[in-house]
Amino acid sequence: MHRRTLPIALSGLLALSAVGLSSPSAYAAESDISFSNIVVNGGKPIVVGTSKMVSVPVTYTIRHSVKLDWHYVFLYRGVLNGSEKTLGSGGQGPYCTANSSGTVENCEMTVDIVPKDDLVNADATTWKTGGTGIKPNGSYDTDKNSVTASVKRYAKLTVNASPEPVTKGQKITVTGQITRADWNTHKYAGYSGRTVSLQFREKGASSYTTVKKVTSGSTGGLKTTVTAGKDGYWRWVYYGNSTTGSAKSAADFVDVR
Repeated sequence: MHRRTLPIALSGLLALSAVGLSSPSAYAAESDISFSNIVVNGGKPIVVGTSKMVSVPVTYTIRHSVKLDWHYVFLYRGVLNGSEKTLGSGGQGPYCTANSSGTVENCEMTVDIVPKDDLVNADATTWKTGGTGIKPNGSYDTDKNSVTASVKRYAKLTVNASPEPVTKGQKITVTGQITRADWNTHKYAGYSGRTVSLQFREKGASSYTTVKKVTSGSTGGLKTTVTAGKDGYWRWVYYGNSTTGSAKSAADFVDVR
């Protein structure tokens, strides 16, 4: 396995894409290069916050009957014609293992996503995949693939259960807030209208049980009351949707006396 530095040809490809241009052969599928077995992030959604870079693992197989100086897989939105938005110019690799003739390579690489540089809220959607192979003469072939990847906004939950301690049979008020990454402002903002589950785990038990479901308010606020019965832990859980990842709060222990 080996890692190669970014070649001049790839730098030129990215520059062309940035201004909405492409070389004559850029998007024409050719029989001498093909990509298959693409797996992005182990098949799981890519969940990104407001500032931390996310390195997304990608594996793929490339078959080629011509010599290549470089190849890689990328994610894109839009139409693959030079005007698309792409993710994949950064990251590590590819690291590849080739067959004896060098015409089939099984590769792994990463796609590095920096939210402040790469994403806006509209990017929380399904992305398509493609592969590019670059030849020694600088020409390249970029092919579409049927594999897709879901990119989602990171969500957070807080919790507070009170009073602590509490007398058995009295009411416990459980509050919290659900927020999610805003890639336009690079901050976390309240997520309204979400159905969030309140869960309880009795002291000494290993699993949680859903007690009730609550809809978040205009700023993502959560509030409900329950009857104190046993010592245990309270938490909020959100199961996510097509644009936002799932989230769990920390657990808040309440001593019932």
